[in-house]
Amino acid sequence: MVANAIAYSRFDVAGLPPQQQLLAYWERLGHVIEIVPSREQVRQPFICVSDRYDIGEFSISDTFTDYVVIERTIARISRDTARSIGFTIFLDGDAHSAMTHANRRGYAFSGGSVLANDLDQPVRVLRQACRYITLLVPPNLLRQVFPDPGAIHGRVLDPGKPGTRLIVQRAKALVENFRFVRFEDAHRKLADLVQLIVVAFGEEAGLSGSKRAVNRALMYEYARRYVRSNLQEGGLSPEGVIESLGLPRSTIYRLFEHDGGLGAYIRYLRLRAAADDLVRFPKTPIKDIGYSVGFNSASHFTRAFRDAYEITPQELRLNNYRYLHAEQR
Repeated sequence: MVANAIAYSRFDVAGLPPQQQLLAYWERLGHVIEIVPSREQVRQPFICVSDRYDIGEFSISDTFTDYVVIERTIARISRDTARSIGFTIFLDGDAHSAMTHANRRGYAFSGGSVLANDLDQPVRVLRQACRYITLLVPPNLLRQVFPDPGAIHGRVLDPGKPGTRLIVQRAKALVENFRFVRFEDAHRKLADLVQLIVVAFGEEAGLSGSKRAVNRALMYEYARRYVRSNLQEGGLSPEGVIESLGLPRSTIYRLFEHDGGLGAYIRYLRLRAAADDLVRFPKTPIKDIGYSVGFNSASHFTRAFRDAYEITPQELRLNNYRYLHAEQR
């Protein structure tokens, strides 16, 4: 990227044979995101037109694609360094859905919604044919509202709220006019948009907007930090966290509802740490890695890992994961 300049690129699969169009899109995203196609979908024509702008620390794309399922997998995460926070602003389309570690059943949203995801965490998104804007930002830009930026993962802004509509309008106006503005103006407007988005997500999470919300944010961060610091303790439990910190039980339950509960958050962090260690220490026995992150037995660790990631610890270590659920359709 040229310093102090807007770097622009366009990607369009229209000139390729139909059977190569989806594969070209897959290759385009493959360093960060996987495509989860059926065999039949690979053979069919696929539309993808994307205009991308790199502006300082920000990357923003204006894209239209046909129906597709995309996934950020633990196998990919454990082997790459992509750690941005992503915001997907859906300009149209209905019945999109996303699934995270905290919500295995998935949840639906429509055009006008804004989806947040942390590239350090797995996610699967079913995206109907639509136009959407993707914005990638450094995690540190969220810390004023989300001291742990990963807490934003999987949250969605309601398209019916005025703040969300304003975000969609501004994002759309920006991508349609970047080629006519100076770098400094584009960068400033993008920074303002990011701030607007972060504040909206803070209010959606009940972590900003009032003195009471600020107090909840402090408790949320306090509890998350305590869990991270004591992750290797086999006896770490929701009850133990609440007792040790002296925080209101009902408040903690509400704060961790998005994470699937405090117990699910503890289990997720243990499994996430184990995934990194499985790759980083290839000669360490798998059972020892499970013990090191707080699991009491090798079988419990393997079962929990497979349930969370649809892949065994050994398969992750060997990088031997295939999309069987897609290939069998």
